[in-house]
Amino acid sequence: MAINSCPACAHWLPDGTLACPDCKALTYGKYLSELAFSAQQLEQEQKWGEAKERWQMALGWLPSDTQQASSVAQHVAAIDARLKAEEDTKAKWTKRLGPFAPVALFLMKAKSFLFLIFKMKFLLSFLAFFGLYWALWGWKFAAGFTLSLLVHEMGHYVAVKRRGLKADMPVFLPGFGAYVRWYSQGVSREDLAAIALAGPLYGLTCALASYVLYWEWHNLLFLVLANVIAWVNLINLLPVLGLDGAQAVYALSAMQRGLLALTCMVFFALTLGPTMAFENAQWVFLIVGAGLVWKIFVRDTPEAGDTRTFVYFQGLVVVLGLVVVYTAPMVRLLVR
Repeated sequence: MAINSCPACAHWLPDGTLACPDCKALTYGKYLSELAFSAQQLEQEQKWGEAKERWQMALGWLPSDTQQASSVAQHVAAIDARLKAEEDTKAKWTKRLGPFAPVALFLMKAKSFLFLIFKMKFLLSFLAFFGLYWALWGWKFAAGFTLSLLVHEMGHYVAVKRRGLKADMPVFLPGFGAYVRWYSQGVSREDLAAIALAGPLYGLTCALASYVLYWEWHNLLFLVLANVIAWVNLINLLPVLGLDGAQAVYALSAMQRGLLALTCMVFFALTLGPTMAFENAQWVFLIVGAGLVWKIFVRDTPEAGDTRTFVYFQGLVVVLGLVVVYTAPMVRLLVR
């Protein structure tokens, strides 16, 4: 990490020089700024011991006779005083409480833990979502369905993080679904589509896994889960409101949207069968297809659609559609 050239005036510096003798600039100023920033962040999180270590590291890269070194040393002394005061207070109360001190310490930790839990929207909403479906259809279905939705949302979360963007953990809305809040910072249409479709892709893996487990263990619960998970992820491709399809179609041309709509209509026809049995129809295909047809005529279509997004979207429609088509008849028999 040795620097032999002044970052301000480019004057050559021998090893160990902490400040340029010509312009007085700090040789390791950039590194010191990073240390100071991380120390301040730790102080905001009330991690005083770790913050003190960062400030002490900074002292090692500052000339001892500078105002900056004096200020940092005073700040370290202030942190020491704070830590000592906390230790004295803890010791005083431990002495006063005597044998009840461990109980008080446990309660204080429990209070901090509960406070942390109540700040975690993700965990609370996850439990509320699970509880609702447990009450409706039992804990086994609730566990499988809630976990599949978590996997779906983590698909969005991972896709956002892979692009170096900021994202919050999923928040569940009992009876409706879930969402991941993230900060776009001007992503391209193609990246927006990839982030949107990552959710249904991860959800598809849950549907396929459930279908495989059904054939492996012959447990009808997994058959139902495969159908429901595939259906939910397919309806998410509807290009309206805040659903995933609404973000993905921004990267598709009018022709590509039309081809996707045609695929949905073909699947709808397959569920009708040659006898046009509307009682067996999977209306989800017609709904998603109609939404895509509507999107052909809106003004947000790009001049040239993204082929990769089209293949991605089409693949999800086809595979999710196959899972729905092949599981629906057996689930219908179960319901009857």
